[in-house]
Amino acid sequence: MKTEQIIFSTKSGWTRKSDNGLGNLAQLVFVFGNRHLLKNPKNIAFIKENYPLAKFAGCSTSGEICQEEVFDENIICTAVWFEKTTIEIAEEKINSMNDSFLVGEKLAKKLMKDNLRHVMIFSEGLNINGSELTKGLNKQLDNSISVTGGLAGDQAEFIETVIVHNQSVDTNLVIGIGFYGDNIQVGYGSMGGWDSFGVDREVTRSEKNILYELDGQPALELYKKYLGAHAANLPSSALLFPLSLQLEQSDTSVVRTILSINETDGSMVFAGDIPQGSYVRLMKASFDRLIDGANDAAEMSTLSLRNSQPDLAILISCVGRKLVLKQRVEEELEAIREVTGQTTTLTGFYSYGEICPLKPFEQHCELHNQTMTITVFKEV
Repeated sequence: MKTEQIIFSTKSGWTRKSDNGLGNLAQLVFVFGNRHLLKNPKNIAFIKENYPLAKFAGCSTSGEICQEEVFDENIICTAVWFEKTTIEIAEEKINSMNDSFLVGEKLAKKLMKDNLRHVMIFSEGLNINGSELTKGLNKQLDNSISVTGGLAGDQAEFIETVIVHNQSVDTNLVIGIGFYGDNIQVGYGSMGGWDSFGVDREVTRSEKNILYELDGQPALELYKKYLGAHAANLPSSALLFPLSLQLEQSDTSVVRTILSINETDGSMVFAGDIPQGSYVRLMKASFDRLIDGANDAAEMSTLSLRNSQPDLAILISCVGRKLVLKQRVEEELEAIREVTGQTTTLTGFYSYGEICPLKPFEQHCELHNQTMTITVFKEV
């Protein structure tokens, strides 16, 4: 496997970060960038000119990652040449959040072919129930197939996200990249670093990813009391104060963040399910714990590679982490670099949700929020 990277900024135009002469050789280009820049046909045309035979896959972001740097309002392209691995990309439109499970099933069926080793998902970030999407994928994929990925972002505007599939840039789309062959090694890890506090609160009324009541009280009203002055900036301020959700029949919890609020009925829409009868706790951030979480995710992701350095690492980190860390945000990338080694190409984006199995050697994926989720690739 070989990689190279090019970057677009409105100030400098297109510049080359690294050059391995991939040009006509690249089979896949990961494209992560600002939604307005991605929707400009000239930018997609430029990528096509540079990598005429490659498939494109990516999405709009809430910040772009290139090596140990975080960018805003740029486009980061990472071209990949596989020596022995083949790829396919499938897409599905999502017209309603209620179709999330079905979209997951359809994507899995399209990609489920001989020698499938891994699926990477890039999804619409707002009009999606990430929990239902992962359930649909898990239902149709063999237990031996791992799935990772993330939900697109749009800074923290919550207006529109877009998905890149070849020369198309579109809304309300979910794509999956299938990696096929016996020579591709894939590892993954997902960790948070947020601290829960206060009492457990019972979800007394909810419907899938819409939360109406906690402990018999209107959920939005209770949440606003906790946020105080931050409530005026909802829903974006909710990224700083997620909920910890205890999974049923498990000692594991996942983090959930808010996508939108409804002042009329006092409800909150989350990126994933909040099952009625489950228990949640409020959470807050710790700088050092977030950076430690990124390090732990990197350690987890490389376990399956038996301590050899990956060729490529895709980093998908929640925008909430970026908002908390602010000028310290690149410290989580530096922590990852210490684990992967200097030769690994790092790329990725800040997201509205992350997809990854709960543990390193599990295959069934879950939706996460507020994590650093890392997928590493190595050809052997």
